[in-house]
Amino acid sequence: MDFIEPLGRQNQTRGTEFVLLGFSVDAKKQTLLFALGLFVYLLTLAGNLAIITLIRIDQCLQTPMYFLLGNLSFIEICYTSTTVPKMLWDLLLGDKTISFIGCALQMYFFVTLGGTECVLLSAMAYDRYAAICHPLRYTLLMSQKIQWGLLASSWAIGNFNSIINTALVFSLDFCHSNKIDHFFCDIPPLLQLSCSDTLVSQWVTFTISGCVIIAPFCLTLLSYILIVSSVLKIRTAQGRIKAFSTCASHLTVVGIFYGTIIYTYIRPSSSHSMEQDRLVSVLYAIITPMLNPLIYSLRNKEVQGAVRRALNKSSW
Repeated sequence: MDFIEPLGRQNQTRGTEFVLLGFSVDAKKQTLLFALGLFVYLLTLAGNLAIITLIRIDQCLQTPMYFLLGNLSFIEICYTSTTVPKMLWDLLLGDKTISFIGCALQMYFFVTLGGTECVLLSAMAYDRYAAICHPLRYTLLMSQKIQWGLLASSWAIGNFNSIINTALVFSLDFCHSNKIDHFFCDIPPLLQLSCSDTLVSQWVTFTISGCVIIAPFCLTLLSYILIVSSVLKIRTAQGRIKAFSTCASHLTVVGIFYGTIIYTYIRPSSSHSMEQDRLVSVLYAIITPMLNPLIYSLRNKEVQGAVRRALNKSSW
């Protein structure tokens, strides 16, 4: 059914369903996409759970940097689990409907986790700044109290951003169509469905989400400018390489995540192409959570050492 009654403000419409169009492919390609999606999802779960387990069992990883990394892996598991299981269900069974409440909850958790990750990545950049630029004061600058404060602030900002955006989007009327041209409930495709005036919602999304994305990005950028300035003062090339190597994994993750997020949300609504947005969403919602543990394990000698120690213990 293409048209539905206005949603969101009338109690009798709470049971109305949306339809997630997802990927427009034939049945054979849907089976292939399901198999590929399931493989990526399981790899994401395994990789991030492995990072969390290593950090908990290895004494060498009981540091502020890995405390934050462990929480990043937890967020990645939750982040990808808000969208991928439903996407796989749709690909396998062809049941692309999602309830009004289910759609709102999916958006809320997705935006919360995305905003939390933005701030947490900035906190991880601050940790590298403290370790490289102020090594003698590192334990003070990254005390346990500060670690938990950074984590709590990340979740608080992510939740605030999500509550505002979800409330605004789902207070709109949706009377043009119930077909969402995406594989999950996200802000841009839902705004395109609304028959209400979405100008306020667009500006609030642009402003609040922009602050949640751009402010941490700028702080991350500032941290690395200070880090580079400090590292260049190191006299030996080996010392400079060692200092930069502690940042390489984090910098790679930051580049992938912020690049795709900024492209999706910090643009005027008129410039959105749903086909392009779907492809970019696959990058930051599915591929990035899978790549993060691989990036940290392949480019981080401490994590590699922890893996070897864990394997040696298991072989005894």
